[in-house]
Amino acid sequence: MNLRLAFLVSGIGYLLIFISGFYANFAILETMVVPSNGEMTVANFLKDRSELGWGVLGFLAMLFFDIILVFSLFFVTKKVSQKLSFVASGFRLLHAICFGIALMCLVEVYRITGYSVGLNMQSLQNLVMSLLQRFDEIWNMGLLFFGAHLAFLGYLSIKSDLIPKGLGYMLLLAAIGYLMSCSAKLVMPNYNDYEQGLELLVVLFGITGELSFTVWLLMKGLKKVQ
Repeated sequence: MNLRLAFLVSGIGYLLIFISGFYANFAILETMVVPSNGEMTVANFLKDRSELGWGVLGFLAMLFFDIILVFSLFFVTKKVSQKLSFVASGFRLLHAICFGIALMCLVEVYRITGYSVGLNMQSLQNLVMSLLQRFDEIWNMGLLFFGAHLAFLGYLSIKSDLIPKGLGYMLLLAAIGYLMSCSAKLVMPNYNDYEQGLELLVVLFGITGELSFTVWLLMKGLKKVQ
């Protein structure tokens, strides 16, 4: 893969991750899941099961493009350090694997809400909420790997002669946001008290840094690499 193509594929892949991820997570899943209320959550799934299916497909698309980025971003940064680029790609691959495992929990939710023979409503609610919790926990672990990926990507960007150093520092801030939020979720018993602030940190640093990097990749990929 030549460098210009790597920029373009990475930029398009990142953009499609934003679109599919925001759609699946915020437009579908978060509007249907009511934390600590299995009855209402299951009612939403049963009422709009097709919407849940579209959410699953959105997450599958996000996973697909994330795997594409494992390889394309390697070509973007390998000139700086092939070894560190392998490490960065490895962490992103670990994130993709974790998310793929987590996604199987959501696929199971979709399956059992359409074919729940032998389950009474209370059992169905308990199973669905358990699967959703596992989905969240496994994805959270994957995001720790993703934060590590962004840390290496940010460092490689700072050292690159092609990538603006400001983008590298923004990616490092994004890494800090992910690592702080996900670590806190794992170890803090009172995480809910700080959840909004930590999620805002992820949005402020993570989305800003990654979206800026996406725009730069697209611009670089659409013109001749100097």
